[in-house]
Amino acid sequence: MNLIIHRGTKEIGGSCVELKTAKTRIIVDLGIPLVDIKKERFNTKVLEGKTIPQLKKLGILPQVKGLYRNEKRSIDAIFISHCHLDHYGFLRYVHPDIPVYMSQGSSRLIEASNIFLPQKTTGFKAVIIEKRKKVKVGDFSITACLVDHSGFDALAFLIQSGKKRLFYSGDFRGHGRKSALFERMINNPPRDIDCLVMEGTMFGRGKQKFKNETDIEKKMVKMLRNKKNITFFFSSSQNIDRLVSAYRACLQADTIFVIDVYTAFILHILGSFSKHLPQYNWKNVRVKFFKSHVDSLAKTEHKDLIYKFNTEKIEIEEIKQKREKILMILRDNSLFPIMLKSLGKTVEMAIIYSMWEGYLKDEFVRNCKEKGISIIQIHTAGHAIGKDLKQFAAALNPKTLVPIHTFEPQEFLGLHKNVKILRDKEVFEI
Repeated sequence: MNLIIHRGTKEIGGSCVELKTAKTRIIVDLGIPLVDIKKERFNTKVLEGKTIPQLKKLGILPQVKGLYRNEKRSIDAIFISHCHLDHYGFLRYVHPDIPVYMSQGSSRLIEASNIFLPQKTTGFKAVIIEKRKKVKVGDFSITACLVDHSGFDALAFLIQSGKKRLFYSGDFRGHGRKSALFERMINNPPRDIDCLVMEGTMFGRGKQKFKNETDIEKKMVKMLRNKKNITFFFSSSQNIDRLVSAYRACLQADTIFVIDVYTAFILHILGSFSKHLPQYNWKNVRVKFFKSHVDSLAKTEHKDLIYKFNTEKIEIEEIKQKREKILMILRDNSLFPIMLKSLGKTVEMAIIYSMWEGYLKDEFVRNCKEKGISIIQIHTAGHAIGKDLKQFAAALNPKTLVPIHTFEPQEFLGLHKNVKILRDKEVFEI
């Protein structure tokens, strides 16, 4: 078995891993980069109007022969670990005959993203992979393992060919609402691992202020009980653990959790996975309609949901009247200044910023300060911290540990006795 990391040996995002034997080739993850060659945030507008050969020449698409739709197919399957664009975003370019294996949750979230977000990922053949059941693709047997991550229904993969066994961690953590999955892996790890390909996102990012979702929930309760104006909640609508934390905090602080149609839709389509995911018609939940969201949903087979969400609709006048009792999900986009203009009186407004602080722009911070809007960062990472990475590596005890999804691969040298730092496109025989 040969391992080739086409992208990800020394960067976070844009992951693309190839495993091959003499007869079989598979790809694990195929994501959009998070940064460009200058380590500045990747501008997806550079993709517009460009052909696959042009994108490959620019080094944006990985140079993987037989992967793309304008080529003769030679890739047997693709496996996607979870529904974050830096792991699946380039599926739009793949050959339509290549089966793309992913979890049910990832499939549904990609569907939701295609409805509401400007970047569409379509044209591929999704195949749902069941957890803990082997999938046979040529010389490979692949078993998916559910992991704790900010991405919903995220997977790691145990991949075997002959007597060789590789474990691909995907993105994971040990401090989310599914931390029991991490403990289960530590206590009962897969055995005889020849190669562990493990993420290291948190290296170089400093210490976390909040250890877990429970800490976040407690801090949010305290803040919501002392608010004097509306509080906005800046978070990804696909970070389901964080939505649960926000909802639980609202219940304890007697606060109305105002979600948008996009968020209501995501929670609705994932409701079958868990009875604990808040829904649009639950206590203390209301739905704010924005025209762009409604128009997008109206064009789909799910348009009847608009009428259901309408039963819990909240208008701007009610928000004004109850502003001291409201936590409203929003983000730093065109809707935020519209809401501020509609509400007036920005003094003593607050933002709970529950995303990676690297996304927080200086200009946005300055504008909020000028308006008297305070920004309170309440966030915990979607990725494993150093001590958990070390524990994970010790439990699996691979013959070789290969870093991926990190800007600091040298930090892995303190995690395991045999670390192999690869270069992008380097062939490593297992």
